[in-house]
Amino acid sequence: MTTRVIDREVLLDKLYGYARNEISLPEIVDWAENVFVDDDIDVEGDIDLLMDVIFCLAGGDTRVFPLTRDALTGYVEKLGGKMPVIIQSD
Repeated sequence: MTTRVIDREVLLDKLYGYARNEISLPEIVDWAENVFVDDDIDVEGDIDLLMDVIFCLAGGDTRVFPLTRDALTGYVEKLGGKMPVIIQSD
């Protein structure tokens, strides 16, 4: 079995995907929850920071850690990224 590595880049890609509506809230919550239970996932880098963000994403569909635009922006900035400007027409 191949080990999947989660690092800042992977986590930022997930957050950007959510911001661009490419990943739904249930999908990102499910992904984050699976990080905690899958034996084939390895977190590399600043483990405390990454796990803190992943923990909050796992609860993103709750009142305690709602995945609001402000929360999403905060996670991206903590990881050293910048929130993309997204323009959508109606």
